[in-house]
Amino acid sequence: MESNDRSAAGLQGRRILLGITGSIAAYKAAQLCRLLVTAGADVQVVMTPLAKQFITPLTMATLSKHPIRVEFFDPENGAWHSHVSLGEWADCYLIAPATANTLAKMACGIADNLLLTTYLSARCPVVVAPAMDLDMYAHPATQQNLHTLAERGIRIVEPAEGELASGLHGKGRMAEPETIVAFVRELLADGTTSSPTLSEKKKSLQGKRFVVTAGATIEAIDPVRYLTNHSSGKMGYAIAGELARRGAEVTLVSGRTALDTPVGVRRVDALSAAEMYEATTAAFAEADGAVMCAAVADYTPAEVADRKLQKGDGEMTLVLKRTRDIAAALGAAKGNRLLVGFALETHDEQAHAEAKRTKKNFDFIVLNSLCDAGAGFRGDTNKVSFIDRAGREDMPLMSKAEVAERIADKIEKHLVSCSAV
Repeated sequence: MESNDRSAAGLQGRRILLGITGSIAAYKAAQLCRLLVTAGADVQVVMTPLAKQFITPLTMATLSKHPIRVEFFDPENGAWHSHVSLGEWADCYLIAPATANTLAKMACGIADNLLLTTYLSARCPVVVAPAMDLDMYAHPATQQNLHTLAERGIRIVEPAEGELASGLHGKGRMAEPETIVAFVRELLADGTTSSPTLSEKKKSLQGKRFVVTAGATIEAIDPVRYLTNHSSGKMGYAIAGELARRGAEVTLVSGRTALDTPVGVRRVDALSAAEMYEATTAAFAEADGAVMCAAVADYTPAEVADRKLQKGDGEMTLVLKRTRDIAAALGAAKGNRLLVGFALETHDEQAHAEAKRTKKNFDFIVLNSLCDAGAGFRGDTNKVSFIDRAGREDMPLMSKAEVAERIADKIEKHLVSCSAV
């Protein structure tokens, strides 16, 4: 009863253990702690020794209203800081910022400081907010460590893109404190008391085969120029990765993107709408379902020049023809298989999404609007609504990784309901 009461209250009364590692982003931990305390959470802080070089224990003690733990024992009086007690106390262990070094040690089970021994003792959900330079974040070792942690049920707040401490610009900035607090609030509002294990995830979609489309198609005008759109592919790649983590066999039909292929996913590159049509319909023939997340061009040049078109003095007219509708083709052939669509609208979103769901025979459609802050192209967050025959379910702003989890949850529920019929 106590757990349900606290869940209903969001962060009010929740016990949050905040871990801080040695990153320049540690300065954000002060704001993060303040937001958690303001929301009603009881916050205790554990820091690595290196973290003290970026933010002082006095600052964090003042904000959290608790003594800060850094060492295994107090050298002044020998008082022992029990990592076991800390792990048992917390409703959520939030490590923000989480450096590449700490993530690697977590993945390998290394326990050479209080923060890490507490992690290994924690019985509550664990959330990490990575922060590092873009090359460190993109390195295969870091990506593999993140994948390993995700398989073990660790929640990951995706880092943002922007200017980094190195002066470079790219992905690696720790998510903003407001985003992290929203992530934790949503996690605990679900009544989560433990992290799902890899074996549990594998059981849920083991033996199922899915096709996921992602990214933008490009439609050639000549050997140099093409038509495309702003899709980064992040949402589709997150969905493909999440389905694979739950044990599904996933074929990712990918348009133009700069993303790495998710671990355990078979990727087929299909740059044009015509190539994506052929690849998707072929893969769907052997699949149990498909998620149509790619931003596919509706029109393509009627003729493609074999040489670069030269600039003239007047205007140029480009004649376009319709591309084949991939989703409609799959909807017509789907039978009792699952088909999930996406809709990105700028106006009359409900009506357009409903019409698209019906016309293309989707079981449900994921709607997001460019009018919603934090949703749409290129970013690491999204705000979506699920629309099916039963109505509309609105989701709060969350990371695209968590949106992918929600979509996978809905897919699982649909498969269960269909098998029960």
